[in-house]
Amino acid sequence: MLPRVLEPEAMNTPDEAVEYDSMDHAAVNARFVADFLAGHGPCRGGEILDLGTGTARIPIALCQADPNARVLATDLSGPMLDLAHRNIAAAELAARIRTFHGDAKELTLPNGAFEAVISNSITHHIPDPAPVVCEIVRLVAPGGTVFVRDLARPSDLDQIDQLLQTYAGSESAPARALFEASLRAALTLDEFRALVRGVGLVDAGACVTQTSDRHWTWLWRRPD
Repeated sequence: MLPRVLEPEAMNTPDEAVEYDSMDHAAVNARFVADFLAGHGPCRGGEILDLGTGTARIPIALCQADPNARVLATDLSGPMLDLAHRNIAAAELAARIRTFHGDAKELTLPNGAFEAVISNSITHHIPDPAPVVCEIVRLVAPGGTVFVRDLARPSDLDQIDQLLQTYAGSESAPARALFEASLRAALTLDEFRALVRGVGLVDAGACVTQTSDRHWTWLWRRPD
């Protein structure tokens, strides 16, 4: 198994944010939204928290898919949120998507305030994601849904090369480098399962499953 190689926790320059936003994540985002709604059911009118929202492409896709969806989109990066504001405005969804600048490891938000907590690709940015998992559990309402998806670290260099060719073969050189760095920084399925169990959610570890050739997903309903 390849060792984990950490990457920066946030993309803190406008150029990095623009490069990220220019990558074609449409299919991945659409799959994320469809899988979340399949697990959660129709949105109930409460607010959904998106951790590590980046440029808010997933909140936009979610609100376009479900007219009852309302989202608080959070990120640690100011430049990412600047682009998020523009994307939200362009989609004419400012009435249903709010943004919040904060650290997912310690957010100044009330306990159990959210119908669901979702996140795509945040854990590979965090050296120790355990505090993020604890915040997710604290913030989701009883009966609410947790839906977290991230890359799974490949086992060897050949697998990295194959994934790069398949999913970033037509991207720019910086975009390919960004994808490779994310793969190397990701947790394996077993590592994330152990992390969930390690914060006291013994049964929830079984709710982490491999959901594509490069992703695992944690789908869990907080008990009422």
